[in-house]
Amino acid sequence: MEHLLTIAILLPLASAFLAFLLPAKKPGAIRALALFATGVSLLLTLYIFSQFDRQDAGYQFVKSIEWLPSLKVNLKFGVDGISMTLLLLVGIVSFCGALVSHEIHDRQKEYYILFLALTTGISGTFCAMDMFFFYFFYEMAVIPMYLLIGMYGSLPAGKHGRTKEYATMKLTLYLTAGAVLALIGLLTMYYAGGKTFDMVELKNNLRLAGSTQKWVFACLLFGFGFLASLFPFHTWSPLGYAAAPTAASMMHAGVLKKLGAYGIIRLALPLLPEGARHWVDLLAILCIFNILYAGLAALTQKDWKFVIGYSSVSHMGYVMLGIATLNVIGVSGAVLLMFAHGVMAALTFSLIGFFYHQTHNRNVPDLSGLARKIPFIGVCMVMAAMASSGLPGFANFASEIMVFIGAWHQGSTVFRIATICAVWGIVVTATYLLWAVRTSFFGPFDEKWNMLKDATTLKQKFPYAFLLAVLLVVGFWPRSLTDIIKPSVQRILATNSHRLAQMEKQ
Repeated sequence: MEHLLTIAILLPLASAFLAFLLPAKKPGAIRALALFATGVSLLLTLYIFSQFDRQDAGYQFVKSIEWLPSLKVNLKFGVDGISMTLLLLVGIVSFCGALVSHEIHDRQKEYYILFLALTTGISGTFCAMDMFFFYFFYEMAVIPMYLLIGMYGSLPAGKHGRTKEYATMKLTLYLTAGAVLALIGLLTMYYAGGKTFDMVELKNNLRLAGSTQKWVFACLLFGFGFLASLFPFHTWSPLGYAAAPTAASMMHAGVLKKLGAYGIIRLALPLLPEGARHWVDLLAILCIFNILYAGLAALTQKDWKFVIGYSSVSHMGYVMLGIATLNVIGVSGAVLLMFAHGVMAALTFSLIGFFYHQTHNRNVPDLSGLARKIPFIGVCMVMAAMASSGLPGFANFASEIMVFIGAWHQGSTVFRIATICAVWGIVVTATYLLWAVRTSFFGPFDEKWNMLKDATTLKQKFPYAFLLAVLLVVGFWPRSLTDIIKPSVQRILATNSHRLAQMEKQ
């Protein structure tokens, strides 16, 4: 089984190398290769998910390959309940992203190579058990996004020079700054943990004084927070979404952004308990700004991608709030919300790409009455808006309720206020999404959009229907994921509590 996990992670990268050898004059073969690689990876991930032991809180299907013995660096993959859930998210979004990439007509070879490399970078980060390769795959996931946006993106010039070149440069500078800050924390942990990159050994060996933990935790929190769009380091994010091509937007909002939150859960919470306890109140306050400020900013946007871009920043506030609770229900809700929001964001950006490819217009007021010409896409967009607004029956509802309960049960005044603000954030979300959907898809039909064609064939409908089905299945049966997430979260928080108790005894 461990071999299947390694294949599921590395198959897209191997296919990228194979695509490099194929002639650029055969774009059909290269596209078929990308569909094959992402499709097989998804099937392998589903099979691994079906064989996952839900009672085991530790890593499963572990595969280790010796890499640099002198530095104790090994290519080591494994999954627990958290990484299994997020690996499944990568498989779903990457396959659907490959399906909707037919809009790319120029330099298709380079596009699919970058897309496949991006997929492996994200999967590798979620499954790496070695801190060196965790950071390697983390950077490998960020670099292709810069090229995908810069080469294939589109963003009309606006105020302050907002072009796709501006968006790519801002994205790169912000994420590089965050990566360097996180690297300082990771290297400190490496030297303090007996010069080992193995995450299991680090858990056993790492001993840091409380004062040291506070600044190391800050390095990881804010370093990974750049990628997680934590306020005030979020401003690169909506621009990146808006400028990216459809599939890149899906991967960016759906899974790439989750790497930051995952890094905090995987490394900062269990290994730096005193640092976590010191910073969680500030994190909760920043989450309020994420939720309400980004939500109010979305209310002022006219471009569909900016609306959803700021919405995604707002939703990451809920994820970070769940992490800050340091209790099982809150952190479990954060992980489930990472999955739910990833699927929902991928669905929404794919739908925007569908009508933008035909209209070349994303301005909300310009798109009146689209549901008359593209009813299937209109129905899907309404359901995506309902999911994002936390309607019961969708995965987002179950995960957000868990975050609210976890934050309220945390008990402090800061978290009680954060919970109330988070609930009001749902109202703000519903306001801007219902406005956007009503304005663009309903009301008087504009005859200039008479040329629009709906998704009519199974091939055209499949990615949207598949993403919606995932949201509904998890929404009606959240235990399908929470049963594997909860034991791993309990294990991480137990490690956190045990280390904190040891420090207090000393």
